[in-house]
Amino acid sequence: MRFAVVLLLMLTGCSKPEPVYQWPLAEGFPQPVVPAANPMSAAKVELGRHLFYDTALSANQQQNCASCHQQQHAFAEPTKVSSGSTGQLHRRNASALVNIAYNNSLTWAHDGLTHIESQLLIPLFGDNPIELGAGGHEQQILSRLQRTPYPELFAAAFGDSQADFRRVVDAPASFSRSLLSFNSRFDRYAYQQDDSALSAQELLGLNLFFSEKLECHHCHGGFNFTQATSHERQPLDRRPFHNTGLYYVSRPDLAGKGYPQHDTGLSEVTLNPADDGRFRAPTLRNVAYTAPYMHDGSLATLEDVIEFYAAGGLQSEINGELSDGRLHPLKSSFVRGFKLTDEEKQALLAFLHSLSDEQFVSNPAYSNPWPQAATH
Repeated sequence: MRFAVVLLLMLTGCSKPEPVYQWPLAEGFPQPVVPAANPMSAAKVELGRHLFYDTALSANQQQNCASCHQQQHAFAEPTKVSSGSTGQLHRRNASALVNIAYNNSLTWAHDGLTHIESQLLIPLFGDNPIELGAGGHEQQILSRLQRTPYPELFAAAFGDSQADFRRVVDAPASFSRSLLSFNSRFDRYAYQQDDSALSAQELLGLNLFFSEKLECHHCHGGFNFTQATSHERQPLDRRPFHNTGLYYVSRPDLAGKGYPQHDTGLSEVTLNPADDGRFRAPTLRNVAYTAPYMHDGSLATLEDVIEFYAAGGLQSEINGELSDGRLHPLKSSFVRGFKLTDEEKQALLAFLHSLSDEQFVSNPAYSNPWPQAATH
């Protein structure tokens, strides 16, 4: 990481006061909490949209943010794990960018990344794995941002046309916060009083989802269907990281068993063995668009996910060894397993599909603003 260079570059920008941003929220929904150092504005969101879709942000101009966060997949990616601009594979599945303005944690397993601005430094400047690979190429990248329409976009967002990395981070962070999704059929049923929005099958699935039999709502509750939520009325929330019993294999470093050593989850950050295998519970909004599932993309379909939780964990083979995640002593107490009839499984699946927001994955305000040739 070239954090010294990054911090120096980020301190070079200055900004003017921004007009109050109008969140497109229905009555009754709380507003997200936004860092005072990066207030929202429509102009900043529009600049951020251009940067989000611009391969100029990668050192070799081979990737942009949208390479791994694709709108048609709710800003996730339909691969097990992502690869960076140099082809290096990530360890983890690309997270969906759905209502992340409300998130109090922003990656699969890091409790210290609570602001989008901080998180964006990882794909920009991280070197293991390399994603956009901006480290050491800062001036080259900034020089690319002198072309039209950037001078006008920077001026509208910040008061002058200067491009620096503080602004290059703040604008995409603002665009990411603007990605709100509250127009699913579930929303029409629950918040718009449309009793016909959900079918009888979906209502059965809803009741199962919120039942103590399945326990889904304990980790995927609230209006955003995730524990990892904070807002103006609720600045704090419970710890949203859980061991769901996905793996349990021999670990020489522990002289025992745990999650595979190449990715042990939150414990890599906290250095607390009790956090072995803990990963963030993501939102289930638009979950039908975001396959494959889990932190490593190991479950291909929603049907697989339901079977996984019904079994109370996963039995698999890793490097010739039987892994039985059900036996992990740190597995969440809410992952106990359950039995469903075929009718109930289909109902639960139908309910999960009712969380899809078709407008979100096709909204022009969130789409690529560039002609196809402009970002390559």
